[in-house]
Amino acid sequence: MINIKEKTVQEWIPIRQILKEGIIEIENNIYIKILEVTPINYNLKSDLEKEAILNSFKIFFRTCQFDIQILIQSNKEDLTHHISRIKKYVSKKENKYLKNISENYIQYISNLNNNKKSSSKKFYIIIKNQPINKKEKNIEIIKQELNEKYIKIKECLSRCGNKVNNIDKKEEILKIFFSYLNTKKYLNKKDN
Repeated sequence: MINIKEKTVQEWIPIRQILKEGIIEIENNIYIKILEVTPINYNLKSDLEKEAILNSFKIFFRTCQFDIQILIQSNKEDLTHHISRIKKYVSKKENKYLKNISENYIQYISNLNNNKKSSSKKFYIIIKNQPINKKEKNIEIIKQELNEKYIKIKECLSRCGNKVNNIDKKEEILKIFFSYLNTKKYLNKKDN
C-alpha cells in the first residue's frame, strides 16, 4: 500500500503572511489580493443587453493590463432545509392549484438534492503585485498599486452589472483558501 502524504495549505500556496486590508504576502516578494465577484445572470438579459455586456468585458480585458487569475468555486448545496420550509408553507394553503405547483417544485428540488446536482458558485479574481526591485519592498506603495487595480476592476465589471467586493478580513481569506484546498476532500466525505 502506498502512503500518500497530504499537503498543507502552506505547501500548496506558499503564504508568508496576511497583512491588513486583505493583502497576502507569498514567496518571492509577491503580494496578492482577492476580490469577490457577484455576477449577473447573463442568460436573463436581452440580446441588446448581452451585446453591451460583452463589449464591457472587452473593455475590461483591454483596460486591465496586469496579471489576474479567476477562481470559481462550486459548492454542493444541501436543500433539505429549503424543501422543509416550502412543505410547511404549502401545508397551510387551501388553493389546490398552488399546492399542485408547489408539490411539483418540491419534487424537482428533491431530485436535484438527491442527485447532488444542486450547487452554488463563488467567483473570485486574484490580482498580484511584485515589486521590481526585490530588496526594496515599500508596503504602502504595494497597497496603493493593488488598490488601484481593485478600483479599475470594480469600475470595469460594474459596467457589466457585476458587483466586486474587496476581501479584506483575514477570516474570509482563510475560509476561501481552506474551501479551495479542501473541497474535494470534504465532497468525498459527504458521499460516504
